[in-house]
Amino acid sequence: MYPPKGRHWKDGQEKLLAALNEWAPYELRNIDDCQKRSDICGGEVSTEIPAIMLSIPIEQAKEVATERYNHFPWPQYFFLAKGLGSIQAKTYLDVSKGKVVSTLWKYDDVGTNVEATNELKPLMLNAPQFDTPKPTRLLERIIQISTASDSIILDSFAGSGTTAHAVLNMNKTDGGHRKFILVEMMDYAETITAERVRRVIDGYGEGRNAVPGTGGSFSFYELGAPLMNGDNTLNESVGAEKIRQYVYFMETKMPLPAPSAEEPYYLGSHVNTSYYFYYEKDTLTTLNRDFLAGVKTRAEGYVMYADLCTLSDEELADCRITFKKIPRDISRL
Repeated sequence: MYPPKGRHWKDGQEKLLAALNEWAPYELRNIDDCQKRSDICGGEVSTEIPAIMLSIPIEQAKEVATERYNHFPWPQYFFLAKGLGSIQAKTYLDVSKGKVVSTLWKYDDVGTNVEATNELKPLMLNAPQFDTPKPTRLLERIIQISTASDSIILDSFAGSGTTAHAVLNMNKTDGGHRKFILVEMMDYAETITAERVRRVIDGYGEGRNAVPGTGGSFSFYELGAPLMNGDNTLNESVGAEKIRQYVYFMETKMPLPAPSAEEPYYLGSHVNTSYYFYYEKDTLTTLNRDFLAGVKTRAEGYVMYADLCTLSDEELADCRITFKKIPRDISRL
């Protein structure tokens, strides 16, 4: 008996062996089934992993197991079909300290994949189709049991946008104020995911097949280039302005103010602290006395970024400056 292809037993071999030994005597034995296990796992597996095998003849094991079958409670692992079927694990109340949540949702209540496909066809008419949509009713059920009427629902694998569709439907039905954040990294984010949300909000179809819009709104953003490289150095190709915005937001959680004509390296001030980002793409920058002579903004404290700093710890403390090194490879400059 093997798990389905691409899967594995949820418990370790030691635990499974102990559970099966409650039915009949089992032992670990190498049966040279490496190729079979490799086909299931989809890669190379160790040739030294043994199988869990009966250690007594099958007829004798049947007698022992039948006797155990007639006495409750059964071990955690048991066999379906009166002992002749596949293996299954059971969690008992005294272990879980409560009833295990049921995951049976009937298609009459939450829909099917066929329903989801049929729902999407008229909605996305004259637009690209999505191969594996989920039923809107399924997402509505999930949102119903796990959120409040003013929750923010995050779907980091948005697909065709069913989550947003469900949120908009529910807000229209019960007057809720739920919000959604969808993330989709595939190239259909604009043409399918966002387009579906637009049509749900505005309404779609014609004549008797017209579906009124839910109302509401959303914003669509595309991710730009990453601001940090894989080695945690600055990705300078994104441009100085994007870097300045990022640095100021990470420091203050506020948007970058308009630039200062008098102080090109000044970012802004927040909570009595002024922020400076002394950066030139192709030149090393040094926080020194000459730079401080050009600082015009007065504050209780300063955070200053540069490539190098020649000020002593005492000078930094006297001027109430926190120096931060710009994370870039200065050896190339």
